[in-house]
Amino acid sequence: MNSFPQCLKHLSGLNKYPYTLENFMAVYPVINKQTGEQKEVKMSVHDWDQWKKDNPDWERDYSDPSTFPNFGEIGEVYDKLRVKHPGWNDVLKKAAKMPGSKVKPIN
Repeated sequence: MNSFPQCLKHLSGLNKYPYTLENFMAVYPVINKQTGEQKEVKMSVHDWDQWKKDNPDWERDYSDPSTFPNFGEIGEVYDKLRVKHPGWNDVLKKAAKMPGSKVKPIN
């Protein structure tokens, strides 16, 4: 049976967008609490908790807003949908007419 890295290597030859294990690594900006040194640590999400235990002098650096974890857009999603795609309610009204449909137009 092929190992995961070998499968990725094989797949990258078939696709014009090559995938490597680095594509699946999270990047954590960190800062040293004592020296103020800043750096980025790239590792699997599963290894992050252990890295924090092994490196108690380092903590996640939230000084740059672009490094905050992404929680999506802020605001009312339905208002944005109505403004950006005004015909979407017409589509929802047609879908709502289908037998057994639970679709409702946006109010």
